[in-house]
Amino acid sequence: MPIEMPRGLPFSVDTWTPSSKKKRHHFLTHAHKDHSSGISTHSAYPIYSTHLTKTLILQQYPQLDDSLFVGIEVGQSMVVDDPDGRFGVTAFDANHCPGAVMFLFEGDFGNILHTGDCRLIPECLQNLPQKYVTKKGKEPKCQFDYVFLDCTFGRSSLHIPSKHLAIQQVINCIWKHPDAPIVYLCSDMLGQEEILINVSRIFGSKIFVDKANNPECFQALTHMVPEILSQDPSSRFQVFEGFPKLCERAQAKLAEAQANSLPEPLIIRPSAQWYACEEDLPKTERRKKESFNEAVRDQFGIWHVCYSIHSSRQELEWALQLLAPKRVVSTTPSCRAMELNYVKKHCFSSHITSSDPLWKLLDIGVEACSNLDASVKVVGCSPMMEGSSKTCAESQLQLVKISAATQKEQLDLSTPSERPPLTLFGKARFGFQDSTFQHEQEKTMVMKSDPQQIVTNRAENESSSQDVELECENSLEKKIEVDVTEVPSEKLVEKETEVCKIASQAPIILSRGFNESLRNLYRSMNVSVPQPLPSLVELMNSNKRAKKMRWR
Repeated sequence: MPIEMPRGLPFSVDTWTPSSKKKRHHFLTHAHKDHSSGISTHSAYPIYSTHLTKTLILQQYPQLDDSLFVGIEVGQSMVVDDPDGRFGVTAFDANHCPGAVMFLFEGDFGNILHTGDCRLIPECLQNLPQKYVTKKGKEPKCQFDYVFLDCTFGRSSLHIPSKHLAIQQVINCIWKHPDAPIVYLCSDMLGQEEILINVSRIFGSKIFVDKANNPECFQALTHMVPEILSQDPSSRFQVFEGFPKLCERAQAKLAEAQANSLPEPLIIRPSAQWYACEEDLPKTERRKKESFNEAVRDQFGIWHVCYSIHSSRQELEWALQLLAPKRVVSTTPSCRAMELNYVKKHCFSSHITSSDPLWKLLDIGVEACSNLDASVKVVGCSPMMEGSSKTCAESQLQLVKISAATQKEQLDLSTPSERPPLTLFGKARFGFQDSTFQHEQEKTMVMKSDPQQIVTNRAENESSSQDVELECENSLEKKIEVDVTEVPSEKLVEKETEVCKIASQAPIILSRGFNESLRNLYRSMNVSVPQPLPSLVELMNSNKRAKKMRWR
């Protein structure tokens, strides 16, 4: 199923839900039902699609009004007016099924390519604006900010043959079975018409489609290629429904022929699904799936050809190398783009500045701050704040605000010092700034030194399960004494500002031991003082020593 577009974008693509209905513009890449599910209930004007896609959708959902659609054909560009700013959109061939397109969006939100479902081949990328395609190892003149990519086979190692080679395998399989009185082609899905066209042309015979049992396939073929259809149910070539219960129906056809002492019919299924699924299969069947250069017969008597209208993993990697996008988002569930080598190498360590289009994509506006150098590191699918808290602005980061059309809500992003850091051993020791230490009453800890005083917030009742540690930098010349006093609430903001200025000059770091004040704190709560975690360097050295002793 397609994914919802981020809320910062004014348009949806292939999703028809109450949430996507709130978008001001809607785009439909093709007419497969998994991309139009819910369109009859949650459709809204305008829906941008090709004329063929609109025609097929209206056949599937006759209750829809033709006036909802706005036509956009392959190679056509248009400018869409929107309250948040005009943006351009261009349609490109997706090489998936008749009428299927990819959409290129260009606006204040950045440059976004949404592939829909696609089979990326050189011709597809050559049709894109050349400024987005790399040449001879150089970066493109204009880089995609995001590519929403069809990653159906992102986790698969299948070496899927081209459509042309797969169709040739279907033809060869028919040639090798001249005695088959009937050839059943499991090609009733939108996107497999090219197989039927080639079979009809090469063998000079029309193909029968059962209008009563398969009306959608019949209507689609009638609209696209009516010249190959036959009304004679005794035709040698017939379209066979792929679902449901294909194996049971195939066995029934073979058993019927055997019972009547007739030659077996030929049943061919051009699909990559059988090759991709290996659950509960014997080893002999798995070995058969390793052959991609000819049709393979399974235990049910069905001949399989690896025909795919989705890109293989190798094709996805090749396409991403040429497009070199900043970020890749999988349009298929379970984040399959995360498995791609390009994503692991180029998208995991990308840093986000305050001017990055990501904030607009997520409908987050970042206000400028002179002493804030916000740095965000994208890990997986979620942005994380990166860097130590060294300034007042960072320690009290409330500069990022969600900007919606109807209201402004403030978003408080926590800095690393305000959330549990992670180490090889799990959660690391926490500093006093950990956000889990909540203020039950407004109290502060005043840290005195000769030139100035430092005032920080402190919880009255500390958590009994967390480790805390505070140590000033070695460069401080004088020892800091700790005292606890009450601070009036009206002066809290002013004192916290003083604390931030001084704390920025004396950063807080982790130490190996615990000072006396910290030990007293644990004792006052009747909690044993925890032991510091061992150093990773020490563990590695001890491991090396153990190996040396073992070799001796």
